[in-house]
Amino acid sequence: MTPLSFLNPDVPPAYLSVRIRAVIQQALDERHLVGAVVLVARDGELIHQQAAGWADREHAHPMALDTIFRLASVSKPIVSVAALALVAQKRLALDDDIARWLPEFQPRQGDGSPARITVRHLLSHTAGLGYRFFEADAQGPYAQAGVSDGMDASGITLDENLRRIASVPLLYPPGAGWGYSLATDVLGALIARVHGTPLDEAIRQLVTGPLGMTDTGFIAHDPRRVATAYVNDVPEPHRLAEHETVSAFEGAVGIPYSPARIFNAAAFPSGGAGMAGTAADFLRLLESLRQAAGMWLPDELIEEMGRDQIPDLELPNAPGFGFGLGWSVLRDPQRAASPESPGTWRWGGAYGHAWFVDRTQGLSVVAFTNTLYEGMSGRFVTDLRDAVYGVQEAAR
Repeated sequence: MTPLSFLNPDVPPAYLSVRIRAVIQQALDERHLVGAVVLVARDGELIHQQAAGWADREHAHPMALDTIFRLASVSKPIVSVAALALVAQKRLALDDDIARWLPEFQPRQGDGSPARITVRHLLSHTAGLGYRFFEADAQGPYAQAGVSDGMDASGITLDENLRRIASVPLLYPPGAGWGYSLATDVLGALIARVHGTPLDEAIRQLVTGPLGMTDTGFIAHDPRRVATAYVNDVPEPHRLAEHETVSAFEGAVGIPYSPARIFNAAAFPSGGAGMAGTAADFLRLLESLRQAAGMWLPDELIEEMGRDQIPDLELPNAPGFGFGLGWSVLRDPQRAASPESPGTWRWGGAYGHAWFVDRTQGLSVVAFTNTLYEGMSGRFVTDLRDAVYGVQEAAR
């Protein structure tokens, strides 16, 4: 494949939809996915929307456009934007020491010395924190400390989880490295403290309420609308069981999932992984940021979110990508073998989601599936991207 840096604006939306539908149908026919909702907007116009497959295969409930999904790490951009909203209100600054608001959260460096962690460190995942599911086994330091990654059935509070996180030495001095981590859970606690309300209420007032994201929150109140979660398997994906551990990476212990957590009002609000919502709600967030009208967040803050914050560092196993404030940023399309424009925002979610925003091309794409990990990092994600850009046709 020859990476492209453009999207042909003359391609009719109907033709683009044919390509996208073919990719989705292939993933369903080959039993890589159980169900999906895919939305594509170009220059502010919704040019493709599709619900396909099953929301619940065993009960023959078809996927619908308003199906609610467990968001996993799609929670992170929402919570990151809430932090930027507080920055816009001048109640927070990117380079503030978080100890001002979270004095009890004082993780130490490996040598026992204190560390200064800023809001920017949390947003860019350069704080020196980690994730329990990256550890090799149950003897890892986060596992031994009883840290929750926000997707298990843990009965602890957010404050208690922060205490456990802080008991583990940092992996590197803040700002000296990059590592995907529980930083957004810490950020959630910071937002709650600065805003003076529980995190769910802070997110509602700062983000989901103003944008009309009425189906997005930390608790799903109507189980009939929530997609059943599945795990890639042979000959077809199997239903994700309560407490089932699934690893996305070789050599990592994985995540002990609790699909029931999203219905448990007593579960602590995990800023990094604990929300549920619809594809339409999330597209509304992405489009508000892409258009940067200056009426919600100042343009300069949106630009800062999309600026590569780690120009001297590399994302593991992701050549050509840097990281902004809440998502990855495409540095080099050639190295990434991607048709997306430089500066494209992208991330996903472990329950089976992928999304990207190519501001140069005026594109916002949301693909929520109920199949992990195909919908996050499988062939479907690449095939969908290439269908949007018409890579196969352009290469002929």
